Amino acid sequence: MFEDLLRGWDGEEVALRYHAPTETWMFICVQSTVLGPAAGGTRLKVYPDPADALRDGLRLAAAMTSKNAIADLPLGGGKAVLAVPELPSGEARRQLLLRYGDLLESLHGAYWTACDMNTAPPDMDVIAERCSYVFARTEANGGSGTSAPATADGVFIGIRASAAHAFGSEDLEGRTVAIQGVGAVGALLARQLTDAGARLVLSDVDEVRAKDLAAEVGADVVGADETIDVECDVFSPCAIGGVLSAETIPRLRCAIVAGAANNQLSDPEDADRLAERGILYAPDYVVNAGGIIHLAALEMLGEDHARRDERIAGIAGTLTEVYRLADAEGISTERAAERMAQARLEEGRR
Repeated sequence: MFEDLLRGWDGEEVALRYHAPTETWMFICVQSTVLGPAAGGTRLKVYPDPADALRDGLRLAAAMTSKNAIADLPLGGGKAVLAVPELPSGEARRQLLLRYGDLLESLHGAYWTACDMNTAPPDMDVIAERCSYVFARTEANGGSGTSAPATADGVFIGIRASAAHAFGSEDLEGRTVAIQGVGAVGALLARQLTDAGARLVLSDVDEVRAKDLAAEVGADVVGADETIDVECDVFSPCAIGGVLSAETIPRLRCAIVAGAANNQLSDPEDADRLAERGILYAPDYVVNAGGIIHLAALEMLGEDHARRDERIAGIAGTLTEVYRLADAEGISTERAAERMAQARLEEGRR
C-alpha cells in the first residue's frame, strides 16, 4: 500500500522509520522545497493502518506547500506523522520523540517541524535535544511557544473578511457561528467572536470542555456530530479534517465555512459542491495560516510582533483576492486559492 501512495505523489521525498519500542510508524513527508525548507507540524495520532497515516501526511504536506506559498513565506511544505497504537506518555513519549528527532536531524534542514495534533511546545523541546530544525519550543527554551493564539487571530480575521464578502459588512454583531471543536484554537476563537457580538453554538468530542466554555461565553452546545446541521451564518470547523464531504455538504445550513481545521475537504470536488450550494468557503490553508506566520516571523525571519501581526492581518486581503478571482473566473474558492499558490511557486522556480 505504501508503494501505491508514493507512486501517485508528486512530492520530493518521504523519510520513513519504525520505532519498535512504541510500535510507532514515523513518516516525514517533504512535498516541496521550491520556496525554502519544507515546514509543517508533527502529528501524533492513532490510525487504523500505517497506510492511513502516510496518506494523511502526504495530503497535509501538499496543503502546507500551498499555505506557505500563499502566505508569502520563504518556506516549502511538509508534514510529519507519528502513527501510534495509543498516545504515549512519560518516558515512552520522551524516547519516541528523541528517536524522531534523530530522524528529523538526518534530513539536514530539508524539513522544519512544529506542533500539530497531540503535540505541544514541551514536545518540541524534547525533539530539539536531538534536532536543530524545530519551531515552537517553549519560550524558556528559546522558542516562541504555542502558535494557537496566532492561528485563532487569523481565523477570526478570515471570518470577518468572509462576512464582508457574503453579507456586505464584516460586522459580526448578531451573527451566529457554529464552532466544531473548542480545543486550543477553537476556544480562543470563541472568545474573540463573543467579544465581537456573535452568538455561538459549540461542540466538541469532550462534552465537558464544550459545556464549560459555553457557560463562560453564553453559548449553546450541541453534540459533536450535530454541528454540521446547525442553522447559522458561519460554520467553523476547528477539529479534525475531512468534515466537508458529499454526505455532509447537503446538510449544511450556513452561508460561510471558515475554520482552523486542516484538510476540511474530504475530496477536492467538495469545493465545487460548496460553490454549487452558494456557500462561501474560506480555503483552510489560507484562513488558518496565522500559526505558521507566527513561527516563521518570530523564529526564522527575525521580525517583531508588530510585523507578525501585520502578516496575519494580511489574511483578510488574501481571502478577498481569492473571492474576487473565484467570482471573476466562475470557479470555486479552493481552485482560486490553489491558482494563486501555484503562481507563487512558479515565480519561485523562475
